[in-house]
Amino acid sequence: MTTTGNIHGLILAGGAGSRVGGRDKGLLEWRGKPLVQWVAQSLRPQVNTLYISCNRNQCTYRSFADHVISDQPGPPVGPLAGLRALPAIPPGDYLLVVPCDTPLVPATLGTRLMETLGADNALAVCYAEDQINRHYLHALLKSECLHSLEDYLVSGHRSVRGWYATLQAAAVDFSDMTDAFSNLNTLQPDC
Repeated sequence: MTTTGNIHGLILAGGAGSRVGGRDKGLLEWRGKPLVQWVAQSLRPQVNTLYISCNRNQCTYRSFADHVISDQPGPPVGPLAGLRALPAIPPGDYLLVVPCDTPLVPATLGTRLMETLGADNALAVCYAEDQINRHYLHALLKSECLHSLEDYLVSGHRSVRGWYATLQAAAVDFSDMTDAFSNLNTLQPDC
């Protein structure tokens, strides 16, 4: 399998933290480090450029990525706001997306998703799934599909799954790594 484009990484850390008492979830500590640090350490070797989408604490997040971006003004659109805020990614490049609250994200996520995405020219996006869930925010996208995002949002839609349904998307089986997608959506004793 050969790819011609760069892989850009995006960590989504722009949420309001409503499930963790309004705290900035990416900066909550888990096992002695902020959640975002765990994710960034896993993603950094998998990507050429690393972005973090956050709407507060930008100075702190800068130490974990090459670039920090924030949502555009307007009504909230959920996790798709982070993708919308990205600067243009060149044609032929890829975007590896993960949320900030999955500190065990696999070091092979990008490679395994690329095995499927790179093998089928018709596909626009691949995302992880295991025997329990589909993990739509653990995904690899071709840069060209990002052009359709604005129209999808302007039409009033907000669902990541719904946007993928407008694209050629495929799930990639990670049933051998179910724990890798465990997310910390509530205050934990380690936080």
